[in-house]
Amino acid sequence: MMCGNKNVRSTPTKAPLSKGSWRHEVTTEGIEEADESNKKSVLTRKDLLTEITAILKKADIEYASLEASFIIEYLTGKQTPVFLLEPDTPADSGISGKAIAIAERRALGEPLQYIFGEWDFYGMTFKVGKGVLVPRADTETIVSEAVSLRKNETSTRFADLCSGSGCIAAAVTRNVQNPAGYAIEYSPEAFSYLKENLSTHAPEIIPCMENILLPETAAKYTDLDMITANPPYLTKRDMTELQTEVKHEPEMALFGGDDGLFFYREIARIWKSSLKKDGWLLFEMGIGQYRDVMNIMEENGYKDVSFACDLAGIERVVMGRKP
Repeated sequence: MMCGNKNVRSTPTKAPLSKGSWRHEVTTEGIEEADESNKKSVLTRKDLLTEITAILKKADIEYASLEASFIIEYLTGKQTPVFLLEPDTPADSGISGKAIAIAERRALGEPLQYIFGEWDFYGMTFKVGKGVLVPRADTETIVSEAVSLRKNETSTRFADLCSGSGCIAAAVTRNVQNPAGYAIEYSPEAFSYLKENLSTHAPEIIPCMENILLPETAAKYTDLDMITANPPYLTKRDMTELQTEVKHEPEMALFGGDDGLFFYREIARIWKSSLKKDGWLLFEMGIGQYRDVMNIMEENGYKDVSFACDLAGIERVVMGRKP
């Protein structure tokens, strides 16, 4: 059974913001100076939204109008339709300057998530920045599947591999009974975000900075009910076709070898012994990779191998159990 439309790029996609959770802590580097010059000219609320939208459109930002609304909502704490209830009211000069400065940085290709310094995922706000992969809406699928598998269990001991910001580990933790386990990340830059986010959202989970490709690493983690992993899965070709903003994200979190499947082969093989009998291994993967990942799991002896789709109808998660 196919999930749906396959006419979607295989590079990572941008996740929508969850509204109403702004903390107004925009990264200010490069903004304050622009703020002083930009706020000299008074703009109405409507004009401000029009101006930052135009900046983004000129830079060929795909969802310019949507991202302009995100900027307004982030800085004001108001949904854009509410902000525009008084369209001819002069916009706060400080907000105008910051909004234009953010739009100009975004126009240069910097991810909006990095400019904000945080991004929402599964109802929680995660700190992000240079060196860590941005949480994406697609990834909520693996969380939902993991939670569904453990919903009737009184406790869950699990490991999240290639944990990055810790969004999967934290979201699973908040939605299962009596969670315990580990979030494992190799990059020092990403690990700093992992520790901070777990401290905020999932203090039960232990952050570990280790290489998950080493058998001796897997040997430390045993008796697990479940392993989740969103490993690097872009192919060599994908890496040459990245969206501009994705090029700002760490290559080691994106590149999965020539065919994009290197990490799946290694994790399925190395980490099988870390699972309990009937323990689950769940993978997120890229567009069009689900059959290959299912084959890898079956070749490594996993049973009940299946897949699940994201909200766009794309096969996004493959899972199987240890016999």
